[in-house]
Amino acid sequence: MSQNVLQKATEHFRNRIGGDMKSIDVPEWGTKIWFKASSNLKEQSRLIELAQAGKTVEALVETLVQRAKNEDGSRMFNMPDKVTLMNEVDPAVVIRIVGEMNDVVNEDNDQDAVRKN
Repeated sequence: MSQNVLQKATEHFRNRIGGDMKSIDVPEWGTKIWFKASSNLKEQSRLIELAQAGKTVEALVETLVQRAKNEDGSRMFNMPDKVTLMNEVDPAVVIRIVGEMNDVVNEDNDQDAVRKN
């Protein structure tokens, strides 16, 4: 029985990460940032560790690095870009982008819950 539940859980996650990419306009940078609605637990655990250590800014920037994609699905940023993003980029823009990403994810989760009811 538990194997059946595990199979359903992994299928659900594959469907979430295999879905369409969402996008956010970033006029300050003259681009769109594309992203998937889900990330895996390994990625999220790093963000949780940073947040719990009081490294909120680093967690925000790492979220951007992990999730931001080009339209073709390739990574927009790499981990070495994190230092530049933390020190040479407008923090208000980074905060807005990550906030909008989270809003889209929360909206998708709300829609999933409504569909199930």
